Order: sequence, then C-alpha cells, then structure tokens
Amino acid sequence: MKPTVISIKLTSAQQKKLYSAWSESAVSQKDLPAYAVFQLRPERCVITCYTSGKTVFQGSDAEVYASPFQTASAPSTEAVALPGTVSHDTLPQAGSDEVGTGDYFGPVCVCATIVRPEDIELMHQLGVRDSKALTDADIRKTAPELMKHLTYSLLILNNRKYNEVHVTTNMNAVKAKLHNQAYVNLSKKAELPKFKIIDQFAEEPIYYHYLKNEPTVIRQIHFETKAENKYPAVGAASMIARYAFLKSMDAMEEQYGMKFQKGAGSAVDRCAEQFIEKYGPGKLGDVAKLHFKNTERIKGLDH
Repeated sequence: MKPTVISIKLTSAQQKKLYSAWSESAVSQKDLPAYAVFQLRPERCVITCYTSGKTVFQGSDAEVYASPFQTASAPSTEAVALPGTVSHDTLPQAGSDEVGTGDYFGPVCVCATIVRPEDIELMHQLGVRDSKALTDADIRKTAPELMKHLTYSLLILNNRKYNEVHVTTNMNAVKAKLHNQAYVNLSKKAELPKFKIIDQFAEEPIYYHYLKNEPTVIRQIHFETKAENKYPAVGAASMIARYAFLKSMDAMEEQYGMKFQKGAGSAVDRCAEQFIEKYGPGKLGDVAKLHFKNTERIKGLDH
C-alpha cells in the first residue's frame, strides 16, 4: 500500500496546536529538511511543517493526523468526529485496535469493544475517533467514560514478555494473536455481534495464518484500513487501548523515577541512554521493545 501524502497550509495557532499534541515525537533541529520549522514522527506518519505554513502529512495514517486541520471552519474536536450516519446495518458492532506498536518504550495494548445502537449518542458526545487524533489529555478524560458504558476486553503485553515472544514471532503475528484473544475474551462477556471489524494491519489470509495454532479463533471479521475513523467500535477500542498505554507509562515513570519519551525518535535514544546510566543495560528489556532500531543507536550497550 502506498503511503498517503496530504499537504495543508496551517495558521500559526494550528502549527502550535499540532506541535503541542505530538512534540514528544519531534525530530532534532539538526535533522530537519530545508525550510522546515519542525518535523514530527508519531505512529505511522511523518509530519513536516515548513516556514511558509505548508504542512505535509505522509504515511499510512496521514489522514488521521491531518483531518483535524482539514476543515478550517469546524472546531478541531469535531473535525475527525464519528461519522454522522452510522449504518444500522452495521449495528451492533464489535471492533478492535492496538496501541504501542510504534513506541520503543511501553507495552502493546489491544482492545475490543461492542457498540450498540443505543450507544451512538454517547459516541457523538464524546467525539469517539482514532486515539492518534486526540491529545493525551483528551484520552485521559474521555476513555474512562467509554469504559464505564461499553462492554470491552483489554490486553496489555508488557515489554519483558513482548521481547520474549518476539524472538520467534514477528510484530504482526503478535498483534494478530492479541486481537484474536481480545475477541475471545469479549465473547465471554457478551454475545459477539455478527459485524466485527479490525483496523487492518495484515491481509485476511495472513491474519488467520498467524492464528493457525491458536485453540480458539474468532472468524467472520471485516478487515479495513483506517477503520478507527469509520466505525465507532474501532474508534472506542483505539481510545481505550491508548488510555491503557498511558496508564502503563505512568506506572513505569513512577517505578523508575524518570520520564519515558513516546515514539521512536532521537529523543527516545537519549532517554534510553539515561535509563541505562541509572539501571544498567540488563534492565532495558523491562521497559523497551529491543528489536527496534533504537537499540542499535543507543550508547552504553554492547552491540
């Protein structure tokens, strides 16, 4: 699939808002392209803002990050809001999404939720959409409300376990097994709707190939890219998974007495070097996904 490229001219205020939301993924000034004010590298997207105000969003999730700025007359909280016409043919629906696969630090979190017709008004009120289009503050405020009202299943794969599994299992296989297990667990809480959606990260045959040795496999699932902004169940799952990721990062920061950078940029490398200075290289696998290229770049490790 070709990466999407979207170019928008932003006002100064919009640039500041964009940078504030994703500043932790910012690229070092010395690595910026010519005439760029800043560059951000959140999950599955590269965002470059130039001195002219022109801002380029490039990557498989470019539309997700760009959409809050594509309707200048609409408030940003509504720009990527839940589509106003959710087909009743797709309700009730179950949806799943994952968070943390693009972050060096922190776990992988997968959530599956069920949304029924009577939940749609709440979805609109809360502005349910892909968690990457929301600030962390938005997620911390909104996700707990979703968790009170929706039936959901949440899985959190911590870093130590993730690193053990990844020795023999690639990232997409890990995600497939987590999504499947989230649906299995959800099916124990409520009857699964006929319409089930996964925000697609692998083609359907490959997804089920990854599950060939699983004792229980949930089938008849609809696979679609960018599903988090098309189906409320996936949007809600994305938000709950992001909330779980943030809470896990909070716990890590409290345990180790330091702040962990999100994403996988140069600021993350420096953070990892600080961690190694305090706790030694042997503990890095407790907080980070060691197969990321960051590990090769970190000083203080024997490569």
